This record gives sequence, C-alpha cells and structure tokens, in this order.
Amino acid sequence: MATLEPLDPSQLPEPVDVSDNSRALSMVKEVIDQGPFEDTWSSLSEYRVPRWYRDAKFGIFLHWGVFSVPAFGSEWYSRHMYLEGSREFDHHRAEFGDQKHFGYKDFIPSFTMKDFDPDEWANLFRRAGAQFVMPVAEHHDGFAMYDTDRSRWSAARMGPGRDVFGELMAAVDRSWLIRGASSHRAEHWFFMNGGAKFDSDVLDQRYVDFYGPAQREEVAPNERYLEDWLLRTVEVIDKYRPQVLWFDWWIEQPAFEPYLRKLAAYYYNRAAEWGREVVINYKEKAFKLGSAVYDIERGAMGSINPEVWQNDTSVSRNSWCWIDGQDYKSAPGIVAELADVVSKNGVLLLNIGPKADGTIADEERDLLEKIGSYLTRNGEAIYGTRPWKISSEGPTDRPSGSFVDQSEPAYTSEDIRFTTRHDAAGEYVYAIVLAPVADGSVRIRALGTGSGLMTMSVQSVSVLGVSEEPKWSQAWDGLEVDLPSDQSDLFGPVVKVVLAPDGSSA
Repeated sequence: MATLEPLDPSQLPEPVDVSDNSRALSMVKEVIDQGPFEDTWSSLSEYRVPRWYRDAKFGIFLHWGVFSVPAFGSEWYSRHMYLEGSREFDHHRAEFGDQKHFGYKDFIPSFTMKDFDPDEWANLFRRAGAQFVMPVAEHHDGFAMYDTDRSRWSAARMGPGRDVFGELMAAVDRSWLIRGASSHRAEHWFFMNGGAKFDSDVLDQRYVDFYGPAQREEVAPNERYLEDWLLRTVEVIDKYRPQVLWFDWWIEQPAFEPYLRKLAAYYYNRAAEWGREVVINYKEKAFKLGSAVYDIERGAMGSINPEVWQNDTSVSRNSWCWIDGQDYKSAPGIVAELADVVSKNGVLLLNIGPKADGTIADEERDLLEKIGSYLTRNGEAIYGTRPWKISSEGPTDRPSGSFVDQSEPAYTSEDIRFTTRHDAAGEYVYAIVLAPVADGSVRIRALGTGSGLMTMSVQSVSVLGVSEEPKWSQAWDGLEVDLPSDQSDLFGPVVKVVLAPDGSSA
C-alpha cells in the first residue's frame, strides 16, 4: 500500500463565501451592454475567426492537476475512484485505503510541482513549433490551477502554493506565444456523484465546497451553479486574458445555453477592449455555427471543411494526464495527423500531461522535439497555409469523426496531403508525403496533367529543407519527383510546387 500524507483539515484555508453573485453579475451585464456583441446568437454570428489562429495551425494543450498524483487510469481518476466496480475504485482501496479515510482531496499535499520551471516549459513548446499554449485552468475535479477568488481549492492556496497557471502564461508571453485556457468546470456538477452513493469523504460536509454538488447526471444544473460557472470563466478571462478559450462537452446541456451566450458576448467584448482577437472552442452543438470554432476530440474531418475547425488530441492514446503506462503515439503519426488536419482547414491542439512534481516526461519531451525538428524543416507547408482543391490522395483511409486515433494508420509514400499559399511571387502547392520514400522517387497523381485539377502550369519543383534541386517530370498520370539522397528515415518529404499561369515560362 502506498504511503502518502493525507490532507490535514486543520491546515485548510478558510472557505470562500460566494453566496451573493449580484455585483459580479451586474458587471458582466454592463460589459455585454457596452457591446459590440450582444448576448444573442444573431449578434454572435457576426464573429470572425482571427487570421492569427487560421495561420497558427498548432497549439499545445496541458492536462495537469491533482490526478497526476495517483497517475492511474486517466484524468478521470477523481470520478472513477468513487464508482464501485471500476478499476480505479479497486486500485484506490488497494493502494490508499477506504475512500472515507483517504479520498481524492488527500492527494493534494503530494501535488507539489516542486520542479516546475515555466520558462523551460514555454521554451520547449516554442521549439516544438507550437503557436499557442492551452493549459487546463480547472478540470472536472474542481481543483483550480489558477489563483481564483471563488474557491480555496486551488494551486495558489494548496498543493504547489503558487499560481502555476499565471506563471506559465507569463512565460508564454516571454516566448512570444499566445495564451489559451481550457475550462472543464461544467462537468463538476455531477463528477463526484459516485461518492454520494456510499460512505465516502464526498459526503463529509467539511469538503462539500471541493467535491461539489455531486448531483445526478440526469438533473440539470441549477441557476446558482450556472452563475458560478459563468463567473469562474469570467474570472479566468479578466485575470489572464487568454486569446483561446476551450470548453469540454457538457456545456451542450440546454441549461447552459443562455449562459453560453452571455459568456461569449462578454469575452468578445472584453477582447475588443483589449484590442485582441480571440477564439472560443466548443464541441457538439453547444454554440451556433459561425459564433465560435468547432472542436473534435481525438478526431478528423473526412474532407475539407469550409470553416476553420480544431482537433484536440493527445500524445497518448489512453490518457490526457500523466499516468504510469502511457500508450504513446509516434512522432511520424502525430506529424501525419497534423498534416491531415491542416489539409482540411483545421488546427491541431496536441496535449501533454506533466507529472505531479512539475516535470515533463522524457518520452513527451522527445516527441515534441521531433515534431519541432520536422516543422523547422517543413513548416512552410503548414503555417499560414490554406486548403488546396483537394486535401489528399493515396490508398490509406483515415476515419472521420471523434475518437478515431486509437490506432495509427499504416501510411505509405503514396499517401499525400495538400496545402497551398499565395504571395506576391506566385502560388504554391505543397505535397506532404506521410511516410518515408524507399525507392528515391515520389509520384503525385493530383499534379498530373490528366487530374483535372491543374489549371496552371508547373514552374518549378523543390523539396523543403534540401538545397539540391530534384529532377522532375509532369505526365498525364502524375508529377514524378526524384528525391535528393539526404531524406529523413523518420518522416516523409514535402514537395513544393510553384505554379504559373498557362502560357508562362515553365
């Protein structure tokens, strides 16, 4: 059995009184009333996705929190440890004892983040090629990673005893990246309800402000909870000014609808005051089309989407937070996922899970460094691009929808994703090959004269990151490119094709 020091109730900070929200709600209404956005879907539909986000293509997500102390199962440990019959329930009793005497709260003293170095983290994310950073502000467990005035249960007052969220945001600024924040607070309404079904510390009145309502999923959240959700989110907006705000799925519950409109109008109006362009990410149908950016969890589109969208996924298949026994994806698989997303007008938000001591696992560092190395060489085909006429060619299908990343497609050198860009010098098409090329040449069928896609002639062909000009020829059935010898044995090459109007010199 593990020996961890449980929480000492005598050392708890004093509870925070949030019974009267009238003044804070009046402030929210005042910001909404001042415009330019009203809290109506018709007004919010006037929102436009900023160019910086369309160009960014790649961000880092972070699931960090108390759940990294038990490091078992997933970031849902705080729920599953109270569900009789689950692996986590049995594991908890075997390792830590009865949930009445050692509950989830008792992991907090061991969540120290003693080796947390925010500037080192931000520099790693910058080397990885990320353009924005999205730490979890509060997960379903109700433990805030930021300095909140609405709860004593936060990293600023307990565990690390510091505003780790704020420190990371400041480091992100220093690295010239963009701040983001995710809120998973909505799900806290029901998240610990398993512990209300037997004699556990969830029923201890001393900790009710942590374990939350612990209500049944079938019961809609009441107005007081919804107001608290709104004001906690407003607090994150005003204290930290994130330019991306991400929400998990449960906000699609009908009870949240008027509060979502208020939140979006408030955020967009605050951003107008700051002179910043911002993004809200949502799942399912929580927001009306065009009022925010649609997000697919561990997902993919089947084809080019007319509106920019986002895929949030993780370096691990089996957990978003740090656990023992991660099932990691490969660096080439993540790069292929990035290329697939970008070719279909999407942005990839890639998650890592730091440890309880504030360090990032070597395996996750290695993945980020490899992705960064690839983007240093081939980023021209990713950043600032737009979808081409088609997104892809090749024999390997990638399933569309949510939760489709549990296995890695066996891509071949015939599997290609396309992006494009325009500037004063001309139009470019990038053919991103998703696997190393074994025989020294690649045939790009979409760029053949018989594809029906080539309304402009090929002016020149090059391979990104290679100074040597390749030999190439265009035929009815494809563009054949002989690759230089110094190709990566890990990633496929990226072929850059410069197009010229018909009649121009080739």
